[in-house]
Amino acid sequence: MSVNLKYVLFDGVYHQKLKPLTLTRPVSDLRIGIFKIREKWELALDAQVAIRTKDYLSKKFNSYLDECEIGICSSLLPNPQLCDAINSLKDNTIMMRDGKVLAICPLPKEDNQIKQNLSKYKVVQYISELNLIEKPMDIFKLNGQEITNDLNYLDKKNLQKTSYGTGNLIIGDHVYIEEGAIISGATLNSYDGPIYISKNVEIMEGSNIRGPFVALENSVIKMGAKIYGPTTIGPYCKIGGEISNVVFQGFSNKAHDGFIGNSVIGYWCNFGADTNSSNLKNNYGTVKSWSYESESLEDTGTQYCGLVAGDHSKSGINTMFNTGSVIGAFVNVFDGGFPPKFIPSFSWGNKDGFETYKFDKAIEVAKIVMNRRGVDLDEKTIEIYRSLFE
Repeated sequence: MSVNLKYVLFDGVYHQKLKPLTLTRPVSDLRIGIFKIREKWELALDAQVAIRTKDYLSKKFNSYLDECEIGICSSLLPNPQLCDAINSLKDNTIMMRDGKVLAICPLPKEDNQIKQNLSKYKVVQYISELNLIEKPMDIFKLNGQEITNDLNYLDKKNLQKTSYGTGNLIIGDHVYIEEGAIISGATLNSYDGPIYISKNVEIMEGSNIRGPFVALENSVIKMGAKIYGPTTIGPYCKIGGEISNVVFQGFSNKAHDGFIGNSVIGYWCNFGADTNSSNLKNNYGTVKSWSYESESLEDTGTQYCGLVAGDHSKSGINTMFNTGSVIGAFVNVFDGGFPPKFIPSFSWGNKDGFETYKFDKAIEVAKIVMNRRGVDLDEKTIEIYRSLFE
C-alpha cells in the first residue's frame, strides 16, 4: 500500500464499545444503511481509504500502521460538511466533539511514540451535525437516516424498473430496484421511507414491506414475510416471519416465522423456526444491555432494543431472547425458555446452563455453513476465531 495514502479509518476505543459485532472485524467493516462504513467514506471522499485496527485482525484486514495525512474515527459517519472540515484540517491538529476524537492530521505511525506525538497537537472543536456509532444499538437507530444518505450515491433514475415481476402493489414513488431482482405478488410501501432492492434479490409472493428498507444482492425474502423499516437485509440472507428495524450484516438466515425487532445481527447467523426477540419491556422503561467495555449491564437509553448477535451464532426452534440480549460469536442456543441476557462467545446450551463450544467443532460447522454459500473459510479468518477462543 502506498506510503502517501491520505485517509485511514482508525478503530480506537470504539472497537471494544461495538462488540460483539466487532469481535471478528474492524469497526469500518460494519454495515449501516446500504454500505459498510469504509465504503461510505470512500464514496464521500472519492478516494481510497485504509484502516487501522486491532493486532489480531491486522493480517486479514491489512491494518495500516504507517503515518498518513488524515486519520478518521471509524465510528464516524460521513456527511458533506464533515468531509469539508476534515479536509481543511491543518497539520498537527486533532478535531474533537464532546471529548471524542473525530479526526487527526496527520495520523502518526502506530508505535510506542504515538501518545507522545499526539500530546503536541492542537485541539479544535467540531460544532456542526454528525452521527457517531458509539454502541451496537446506534446501528439500528440510525439505519433509516443512513439508507436515505446512501441512496444519494446511487443513480436512482435508472433504478425504477418495471420488469421485475407481476402482481405487485407499489405504494409511493421511492422504490428503487436493480436489474435482476425478482419480485412477485408483494407489497412495497415507500411512504415512510425509500426502498432499495439490489441485483438478484428475490421477494416471494405475499411479502409486505414498508420502508425505509434495503435488500442486498442474492438475498431472499420468503413468502408472507412482514418487514417494517428501517431495516437492512445484507447480502445472501434468507428472511421470513416478522422483522422490524433490524440490520442483518450479511450471510445470515431468519427464514421462518417468529419476530425480531430493533436488533443487529452479524454474519453467518441462523435462527430456528419461531425464534423471537423481545424488544420492549413490560413496564415500557429503557432497556439495559450488556457492555463489553464495562463488562456489565448498561442503560441503552432507548425504549426499544432486541438482540445483538455476533458472527456464527445460532438458535434452535422456539428460542426466546429477552429484551436487550447480547450474544457473542459462535454461540449456540437451544430449547425453550429465556436464556441469559448475555451469552459469551463459544457457548453452547440453554436456560439451564452453558458449556464451552469446542473450537474444532465450531470451525467444522462454520466450514460447512460457508461452503453452502460458495465461501471458503481461510486460515487468516480461522486465526481470528482462534484468538477469540483463547
